Amino acid sequence: MATTVNSKTIAGQQQLLVTLDGSVDVSNVKRAIKMLRGVISISSPKAPKPIQRASLYNPETGERLNSKTMKVIENARQGKDIAFTGTADEFKEWAKSL
Repeated sequence: MATTVNSKTIAGQQQLLVTLDGSVDVSNVKRAIKMLRGVISISSPKAPKPIQRASLYNPETGERLNSKTMKVIENARQGKDIAFTGTADEFKEWAKSL
């Protein structure tokens, strides 16, 4: 566990930044810090929301295209060649997966 004290002082108060590794239970550390004399408040930043990739919607079926299909569409938009090597049956199975 690494600790760093910010150089900012807010109205006579100091802030302490605590960095924890993934194996530590944050709630236990927060509880322990709250028990220290002089601690006014504890806050932790919220995790950023994951970026959701755009997906095309088919109004006839009410479904969205799967990630494999979206990758083929993105490659086509970027001008990348779509090459498939295999038998006709393998191509049919590949096309069904899109």
